[in-house]
Amino acid sequence: MTTTTSIPARAVPLAVYVLAAGVFAMVTSEFAVSGLMPQLAEGLGVGIERIGYLVTIFALAMAIGGPILTAALLRVPPTRALMLVFAVFLAGNVLAALATSYPTMAIARIVSGTASQAFFGISVSMSVRLVDERTRGRAVAVVMNGLMLGTLLGLPLATFIGGRLGWPSAFWAIALITLVAAALTLAVVRSPDTPADPGTPAEAVTGSELAVLRRPQFLFALLSSTLIIGATFSAFSFFTPILTHVSGFAEGTVPLLLLAYGAATLVGNVIVGRLADRHTISTLLVGTGLNMLFLTGFALFTDDPPLALAFMVGIGLVGVTMNPAMAVRVQRAGSTTPLVNTMHGSFITLGVTIGSAAGSALIPEFGLRAPIVLGIGLAILALLAILPALENPHLRNGDRTEHSESQRNQAR
Repeated sequence: MTTTTSIPARAVPLAVYVLAAGVFAMVTSEFAVSGLMPQLAEGLGVGIERIGYLVTIFALAMAIGGPILTAALLRVPPTRALMLVFAVFLAGNVLAALATSYPTMAIARIVSGTASQAFFGISVSMSVRLVDERTRGRAVAVVMNGLMLGTLLGLPLATFIGGRLGWPSAFWAIALITLVAAALTLAVVRSPDTPADPGTPAEAVTGSELAVLRRPQFLFALLSSTLIIGATFSAFSFFTPILTHVSGFAEGTVPLLLLAYGAATLVGNVIVGRLADRHTISTLLVGTGLNMLFLTGFALFTDDPPLALAFMVGIGLVGVTMNPAMAVRVQRAGSTTPLVNTMHGSFITLGVTIGSAAGSALIPEFGLRAPIVLGIGLAILALLAILPALENPHLRNGDRTEHSESQRNQAR
């Protein structure tokens, strides 16, 4: 029997919190376009719908460009790789601030999106290598707090600055935040002493990292992450029109309601981070099951304002907050390398795209409740994709017994 759980887990170091500052900058840039659509449309001389495509362009750059940039940096020490990614991201936001045409802005979003996903992958990989194995979930949760704070504070900040001083000012502000985050990273974060995975040579080639794609458990982990996030974003993407047109909330109250949702994601992220290491699969099952129930309640009681708000907050508690447990499962089924974590991020981005795009397609025919029903279906499929991990003790709770080792070898 293993005795590792009797030893207290090491505290999360300051360097991991600094990595979260970088994530905050990335997420603020990602969401800035959503908050500045009217100003960008006027400034670039295009319709709102074309500004909406800038969101899609950023997401596609994350999903496709992120892994490519990460693979190009595999042989670069992690801290230096982060500095290079910061430089690419900074260039993208400066280009956005200087853009005077739609094509230039589109290029800026491609550059920023590519760097953003690469940063997520490298920073998550570094965070779990800066702590012991029993603290990985907490470390990922700390890094993901940058994502939650970007949603809660970064988007309103960019929208406020862009609305008051003009949309280029928002991107200049993000560039400044990026410089501060890069300076903190350079001062505090050091490359881990150990390789990404014990026994894996530092000069491992890209092909060996991609070999994890042959592992069924790794593929199930990627699939479940895509479906969990897809289920959540099926509803999240349409909160504003649902709350105003169906629930009957005044438009002026929606920012406060979204603030409550954002606060719920922060709380949920902390809780899941505490549970993700020792109760990985049960956390995913319970959280996704609750998300399915909250989505069902939201669909059934959308026209009851108090209940709609309660179920929306519930979705915030157990939706995107599954990220730490999802990351731990992926790392145990695959590895902790930057490329694997970046690939995982790409599949999460795919979930966002599926949830928002499919939801949009359903609305004209079936109305604003349709995306919520889609989310329920995706959550059910996510539960089915989580179940195969129950047979593996290492995936369930990190147990490294001979039996679990044998199961992992069979899975390969």
